Amino acid sequence: MDQQKAKKVRQLRRRRHVRNKIVGTPERPRLSVHRSSKHIYAQLIDDLTGATLAAASTCGKAADVKYGGNIKAAQLVGKKIAEVAKGKGIAKVAFDRGHYRYHGRVKALADAAREGGLQF
Repeated sequence: MDQQKAKKVRQLRRRRHVRNKIVGTPERPRLSVHRSSKHIYAQLIDDLTGATLAAASTCGKAADVKYGGNIKAAQLVGKKIAEVAKGKGIAKVAFDRGHYRYHGRVKALADAAREGGLQF
């Protein structure tokens, strides 16, 4: 098995371990985080119906950032997802970090969402 394939297998295993305990409901949706080298994305997902209730990211015309791969951009996405959630009447979420460590951009997004009024 080559190195990239082994890395994907390890990431998938970590993701399953984290998501095994987290389920999004309409009252408490799952706040899923995805990060790439240039952008960061956050979604509120209802797993019972399989629907995305709200989303925010650093890419697209609505984003007010020059570069989306840093902590400042992650903080803006956290604040934005909290505002959108409040507008839809969502106060509590289940945080899903995926296979990423709770560190750096993922932590900055979570802290900004908490400051914006979301409860984990």
